[in-house]
Amino acid sequence: MSSFAFKALLCSLAVSISGQALAAQASWPDTPVGRLAALATVQDLSVQLLSQDSATLTLEHWCADHKLAEPAKISAVRLKDTKTAPDEVRHQLNVTASDPLGYRHVLLKCGDLVLSEADNWYVPDRLTTDMNQTLDTTDTPFGKVVLPLHFQRHTVSSQLIWQPLPEHWEMGQAIPAGLSTALDIPQTLITNEAVLTKPDGTPISFVIENYKAALLSFPPPAIAR
Repeated sequence: MSSFAFKALLCSLAVSISGQALAAQASWPDTPVGRLAALATVQDLSVQLLSQDSATLTLEHWCADHKLAEPAKISAVRLKDTKTAPDEVRHQLNVTASDPLGYRHVLLKCGDLVLSEADNWYVPDRLTTDMNQTLDTTDTPFGKVVLPLHFQRHTVSSQLIWQPLPEHWEMGQAIPAGLSTALDIPQTLITNEAVLTKPDGTPISFVIENYKAALLSFPPPAIAR
């Protein structure tokens, strides 16, 4: 889809979204317009995530804009497991096989909704003592902890896992006929891999992020209902 066509689609779907956020995933209709609306929304989310350095703050803004919870505050739930860093991660972080790495496996939540699950390997020697202490002893999101470093985000890969429209739909491939049922939205919508660096280019963290269906837990645009 061209940039112009995508912007035009977003404009056509820019309607007021009312009602309270749902505790569970909202019901998006399985109709051609419903699928278009879902695609535009997921692509808009992807653009926001790729254009900002802090995924945590991006999610916090998304949570507030779409009234997913009150207050719209992102919290991290650490899962107490470990995972060996793949060779590619060490390469991206420019560390040797013997250099120590920190690891966090976290769920980022807004209220009761899990918006993202992330694996994060980081280089403790490139952070401050206070930052390492906070990362070791609290559930504060990594992006908020290292914010004073003025880090920059560099995308390694980004993939839309869910494609609500058939391949080549823009070339005339038929969109599934309207049904009376809701869209079957998978657990993961988007997967991103990125390196976080200091302003001088020194890498501090490598993240693999899986963005969840709960990000669509708000009433779909009126045009799609």
